[in-house]
Amino acid sequence: MRLRLPLLCAALIGLAACGSGNNDTAATPTTPPATAATVPAPAAPAPAPAATAAPAASGSTAGATAATPATDADDANRPAPKPFVDDGKWVEGKNYFRIDPAQPTSSPGKIEVTEVFSYGCPFCYQFNGLVEQLAKDLPRGAVMTYTPASFRPDENWPLLQRAFLTAQALGVAKQSHDAMFDAVNKGELSIMDSSSERRKPQSAWPTIDDVAKVYTKFGIKPEDFVATANSFTINTKMKRADELVRAYEVDGTPAIIVNGKYRLSPSSAGGYPQAVELTQWLVSKEAAGK
Repeated sequence: MRLRLPLLCAALIGLAACGSGNNDTAATPTTPPATAATVPAPAAPAPAPAATAAPAASGSTAGATAATPATDADDANRPAPKPFVDDGKWVEGKNYFRIDPAQPTSSPGKIEVTEVFSYGCPFCYQFNGLVEQLAKDLPRGAVMTYTPASFRPDENWPLLQRAFLTAQALGVAKQSHDAMFDAVNKGELSIMDSSSERRKPQSAWPTIDDVAKVYTKFGIKPEDFVATANSFTINTKMKRADELVRAYEVDGTPAIIVNGKYRLSPSSAGGYPQAVELTQWLVSKEAAGK
């Protein structure tokens, strides 16, 4: 079934990213395998304003990202990082970009791989299956985290950022991740009118109460979800996530950050599978101390 996408969300198909696009998104990604949903490209809208780079607030970044839960035993059972070999395939400044200054991570002693995403970005939806596999395939000493972006308020992204961070606080972010992608892109949390294929008036967009209903499937009472979502803690986490996105110099999603030092996108890598391969290479680079 073809998915109806928000008309204002997707950038040019050559950019294959939600947001303004930047030098990271120069090539058209190839189609991912069937593990990710196939999404048709809509007509290109006017791009969103670029996010202004700014250093993240000092102190821990915990709360802006959510690490994939893993025990020490799980980590010990993972394979060792692959030997780092630089054969010239991946070029800094073309395929991946150094973040200056490098940002602190929320996983001390680990190599942190972070996806900057939004449930409202169809390209993140398309990439999701591969990101999930990447998280499973990370070597010993590496961890997957997620930072939700909010820079498309014209597509309800701040609400979706709040939803993810609330689910994280309530301990259901991982198990609800796929369900939220489905609900936003082809279900009850879509901002599109399925009959007219037009965007709904903003007064008819989903609210935090609507979002709470999705999380009842994961054992969360609606009143508990809403109360947590509107708390000072979640407001603070949203600000911290926005600071991180700016510090990473991300203005298009999906984007991958490796250990707070490197940024890449499926387009800069040359495709969705290539983005996974490049991420794994950068993890090996970090593990080798190169």
